Amino acid sequence: MGCCNKLCGLKAGIGAGIAVAILGIILIPVGNNIIRETVTKESVIEPGTTAWENWVSADAPVYRQFWLFDVQNPLDVVENGSKPKLVEKGPYTYKTRYLPKENITANPENHTISFLLPAGAIFEPSMSVGSEEDSVTSLNLAVAVMSGLYEHNINYGALAFTRRTVREILWGYKDPILKGTLGLFFPYNGTYDGPYSVFTGKDDISKVSIIDSWQGEKKVSFWNNTYCDMINGTDGSSFSPFLDKKKPLYFFSPDISRSVSAEYERSLNLKGIEVYRFKLPPLTLASPAVNPDNQCFCTDSVVSKNCTLAGVLDITSSRGQPVYISLPHFLHGSPYLVEDVEGLGPSEEHHVTFLDVEPTTGFSLRFAKRLQVNMMYGPSKIITVLKKVKDYTILPIVWLNETASLDDKTADRFKKELLSRVDMLETVQFTLIGLGSAAFVLCTVAHCLVSRNNNKLVKHCFWFKGV
Repeated sequence: MGCCNKLCGLKAGIGAGIAVAILGIILIPVGNNIIRETVTKESVIEPGTTAWENWVSADAPVYRQFWLFDVQNPLDVVENGSKPKLVEKGPYTYKTRYLPKENITANPENHTISFLLPAGAIFEPSMSVGSEEDSVTSLNLAVAVMSGLYEHNINYGALAFTRRTVREILWGYKDPILKGTLGLFFPYNGTYDGPYSVFTGKDDISKVSIIDSWQGEKKVSFWNNTYCDMINGTDGSSFSPFLDKKKPLYFFSPDISRSVSAEYERSLNLKGIEVYRFKLPPLTLASPAVNPDNQCFCTDSVVSKNCTLAGVLDITSSRGQPVYISLPHFLHGSPYLVEDVEGLGPSEEHHVTFLDVEPTTGFSLRFAKRLQVNMMYGPSKIITVLKKVKDYTILPIVWLNETASLDDKTADRFKKELLSRVDMLETVQFTLIGLGSAAFVLCTVAHCLVSRNNNKLVKHCFWFKGV
């Protein structure tokens, strides 16, 4: 009876192990559904969700770092047509995007929400190499504007290069000839970007954060082309949850007046959170000869060298002055862009734009948007000081790195409020499968051993009786 009880108990153990393992397997789709429902609910842009708290006002501080190019040989450039010799000065750092969104208005009829994004910049001396009053020799912005926008004979009696403070070049100064304020980012403080209208994801989570309209329009009007004028994707701060690394992420950037895409590069660990790194691919600013999709971004045969130039985007139509955007140090640009000046060193590590996105929620937890602002000068009959210049040169003025990363406090809250639930469900699933499998194996092995011993005992009894 003892052996029978053992065998019965072991059989029960095998059954229980199978049942527990099956329960763990069954919980996988159930748990996945719970995870998906939880993440979907928390990703909708509406009051009370995790997404809402991060969306209204970013917890992580956003900084804009500027590196200005100081021209070392301005007279030699003008009088002898020599290459500009550049020395990079920076970073000069400003805290930006510290103001919460304004005029937030829900539009339940089409599941969108509209808002204004206020602009502000506060200088951060502790994160800068010097003060805003540091001086830099750069291309005279007035000369660049005049040569780019005027076709009539004008004897503009100003220096081609001028020495200005960092504050003046970035944020503006009064020009005595043009009788107006000139500055690469003027006006900025006290202005607004938008209004934006984005989808909340309430009816379709795959559309969350996607821009429905910008400045009241479904598309931009800078490129006079249906494809190039499209507003695609989000603003880059978040994307739809449950990312597929095989698919690119699309986002719209008012700084360059167009939409771009980013491609998956690798997975990283950010403060204990797995993130996918997406990077701007080299084809983004490639010449139309290499990337035909960029043909409609080619708007000027002189600047683009008959649309063979790679690495520069002419945004004159949106800025109202001749400004050319590139990646810092002409990364991924045509070789002669770097060769036309001295002092540049393109680096994938330091100059590429990237987003680190948490794949389950689609939240961007770290990013670096890196752009370079350039202006052009060249031989001119209408600008007296440029008569001796031999060829057109796209001159780097400044490059910027707009960056943010979640801090320890935000990371801990993110893991506690959302990822811990996911981890707990996965732990329960695999624990049940593990325990059930272990019980099944152990009880099966024990059952075989007991059964074999019983068989030996029976044979021994029959042999003894025979004797």
